[in-house]
This record gives sequence, structure tokens and C-alpha cells, in this order.
Amino acid sequence: MDRGIAGRKRVLLATRNRGKVRELQALLGDEGIEVLSAADLDGAPEVAETGDTFRENALLKARALAAFGGLLTVADDSGLEVDALAGRPGVRSARYAGEPADDVRNYQRVLVEMAGVPDGERTARFRCALAVVVPSGSEQVFEAACEGTLGRAPRGRRGFGYDPIFHPSGGARTMAELGDDEKNRISHRGRAFVAALPAIRALLGEGEKGDG
Repeated sequence: MDRGIAGRKRVLLATRNRGKVRELQALLGDEGIEVLSAADLDGAPEVAETGDTFRENALLKARALAAFGGLLTVADDSGLEVDALAGRPGVRSARYAGEPADDVRNYQRVLVEMAGVPDGERTARFRCALAVVVPSGSEQVFEAACEGTLGRAPRGRRGFGYDPIFHPSGGARTMAELGDDEKNRISHRGRAFVAALPAIRALLGEGEKGDG
């Protein structure tokens, strides 16, 4: 274990997305761990997401920010996969409607492309790959998904991204209509974060308690 990293009790989240920062802060709220974001580090690099998979992009971001910030770094790459669109927008989810990235334009493009698709064929999923990297080089990746269907119009004011048009399986509400705690329990990113928590605790020294 990297003892320097273990003593910091800080995690760097490789994003400037405030929604993602809030989600991780909520999950680590009782852990006594401070969450920093790329926006908190002057000169933090913008990492091009050039990978062909969520896993590749998550590792690209985590490696770059861990090297820059000298902290245990968590990075995710997440997106929406729509079966009727052959898996699009996929890894291009954040910029599906082009530059600059815009959540509303992105989900509106999906709704237009799905306009003629019947209700029974509107299946989709959110997928997340979450990388945990320390500057010494240790790497782990955790993956999770949330199955659901796409609505025909946006609903809800919470969340971000495609949340307003995504209905998690078994629920009538969109992801954007759920409270933070409820969303974190079922979301792709929440599940990936929960799966990663034991590794984060161990790397920060939580796993050393009682070892003498």
C-alpha cells in the first residue's frame, strides 16, 4: 500500500461535473473522507476520452489525474445504451448532440431518434465503469448497469444527463424524479461506487484498523 496516499483521507474525483461530485460525497458522507474534484486543482488537465469503451475512458482519466494530483483518484465513464439505436449513444453519450456538450440537446436527439419506436421496444440501460487509481500505479475497475426504458418526454428536475427520459425497470418515475438516496441505491454509478468502497477504504488505510 502507498502509505502517503493512505494518510491523506482524501479522494480526487476526476471530473468537473458537480452532479457526480454530489453523488460520491453522499456515498462517502459517513466515511470521514474528503472528496475533491478536478475543479479544485489549479491546472488540472482536461483528459480526452479517446477510448472505445467506458473502461478505457475511465482509466485514461483516473491515471492522468492521479499523476497530476498525487491522490487516490476515482474516475468514471458512464453512458446510455439504447437497444433500438444499436447501443448508441454509448461512449459518446456526453456529446451525442455535438459540441459544446449539453444535456438537454443530447436527450432531445435521442427522443427524436426514438420517436417511431413502440413502447415495448424502448429498452435501454445506463452503464458505468469506475476506475480507482493511486499514483504508485495500482488500478482497479468496477462496472455496473441500471436497466430501464425510455419515456417520450422529459420529466423531473433532479439528476443530470439523460435522467429526465430514463425510467428504471419496475418504476413509474424517471431517474430525474428520484431523491438522491433513492437514485444512489439503484443507479449504475451508485452501484459502481458502492462496489468500489471497500477498495477505497483499504487504500486510504481504513482496512488497517485492528491489524496492530
